[in-house]
Amino acid sequence: MRIHSLTAFEVPVRLKKPVRHASHERHHNDTLIIRCELRDGSVGWGEGLPRTYVTGESIDSVWRHLTAADFASLADNAFDGPLDAVTTLDDFRLPDIPADDGVVSRECFGNSVCCALELAVLDAVFRSIGLPLGDLVELLPEGSEMAHRHEDVRYSGVITSARPMKQWMSAFKMRLFRFAQVKVKVGAAGINDEVLLKRTRWAVGEGVDLRLDANEAWRCDEVVAKMQPLLPFNPTCLEQPVPHAEVAGLADVRRELDVPIMLDESLCSREDAERAIAGTTCDLFNLRLSKCGGFVSCVRLAALAKQNDLGYQLGCQVGETGILSAAGRHFACNVSGIRYLEGSFDRFLVRDSLTTEDMTFRFGGRGTRLDGPGLGITVNEQQVRQLAVRTEELITGAS
Repeated sequence: MRIHSLTAFEVPVRLKKPVRHASHERHHNDTLIIRCELRDGSVGWGEGLPRTYVTGESIDSVWRHLTAADFASLADNAFDGPLDAVTTLDDFRLPDIPADDGVVSRECFGNSVCCALELAVLDAVFRSIGLPLGDLVELLPEGSEMAHRHEDVRYSGVITSARPMKQWMSAFKMRLFRFAQVKVKVGAAGINDEVLLKRTRWAVGEGVDLRLDANEAWRCDEVVAKMQPLLPFNPTCLEQPVPHAEVAGLADVRRELDVPIMLDESLCSREDAERAIAGTTCDLFNLRLSKCGGFVSCVRLAALAKQNDLGYQLGCQVGETGILSAAGRHFACNVSGIRYLEGSFDRFLVRDSLTTEDMTFRFGGRGTRLDGPGLGITVNEQQVRQLAVRTEELITGAS
């Protein structure tokens, strides 16, 4: 197998409603879509969502990476199978480019590009051999002990910061939809978190697993005080309570707070994970495909967490299309030990669908296994090309 062509698209994906949390309010996504075609005609698709406040990437920095990169090594390599493709992608390096003015880049700078590229290539490779992408987990040395087949999985609900009436409505929807787990965004300006948790707990019931996400809203010296009035509502986890610059201080917070802490914005790369382990700053990792650099990177980070007795969830980026939702489904249905699962909000959140299949979770947050080749979905290429505002041929007709 060899890559015949590789094409990148910038697609503005509109959301059906704005999504607000303590760090940002989002109305649409500047989405990177990559199409990979092999010489045998197999076509794969990948997606990446740049986030300046997470990985330091904007859609403009993504395009600078794409135009500066030398993709010839990808075109020159032949793949005997999936692991050869993984090795080739591991060896591929994005060039050093500057981030946008005022943005400090970390090791994760470029991860959304890596994710979109990896998924596109692997989707094409697995389509070529007629197997689902999720089979890759047990093929990876890091994933062999974590591989476990699930026929279906259950996603969490999410309540974002909003006006009281919308909070009530969201919480009741979670109950009516029978979600077993619900995440509540806290720390937003103008929102009383204690009142929010009180109405949420009353609406969803005592049996629902509630966890909190502060999206970097607090300082280390105030986390314990901020959490005290919220403890009676039995939160099972607190996600990213402080900015990345203060994350080292969470080691002290963990000694004072009897609620597990999860890292998100501070957990975007293996280097982040190793620092978190060495500094004892968390109990769980939030793995997100685009944020962490792709499917393979997330398997490796989950394995690293397990080796160090830490938990992990599979999260998602706001406004993922069916491409990333399908990749997340493959991960969730083939990796054991996932503590929480987020994603597949497609029909509820994304206005511009790019796939024929509806990847939205069903009643109870349930999602079923995808057994088709590759990602197991059909991308509407005409829709992608019509919506694209920028297109770049990265590899053209390689022979």
